[in-house]
Amino acid sequence: MAYTQEPQITVLPPDKEKIKKLWTVAGILGIITAFEFLVAFTMGHGPLKTAIFVGMTIFKAAYIVGEFMHLRYESKVLLWAILIPLIFIVWMLIAFIYEGMKFSEVNF
Repeated sequence: MAYTQEPQITVLPPDKEKIKKLWTVAGILGIITAFEFLVAFTMGHGPLKTAIFVGMTIFKAAYIVGEFMHLRYESKVLLWAILIPLIFIVWMLIAFIYEGMKFSEVNF
């Protein structure tokens, strides 16, 4: 005797709060991206433009990690366990770039 019962499929109604939150996140990221395009096509090359792009990129990355990876809703200990090493890694990268630039200026 073969088992031929069809699986039961239950369709849940859409959660309007989650959909609204998703559109809000998409809107915020869209506004930041539009501002990036505005800066890219209207400002001349220079350190201010680079600083704006780096700042907006860090903000977007933090917002994406906070929302989509749910880090915003985790405990503060976990948040600090991620942020403190990240600060040291950024400091290390800046130090390496600075030292590399100084090394290239040395005349042999």
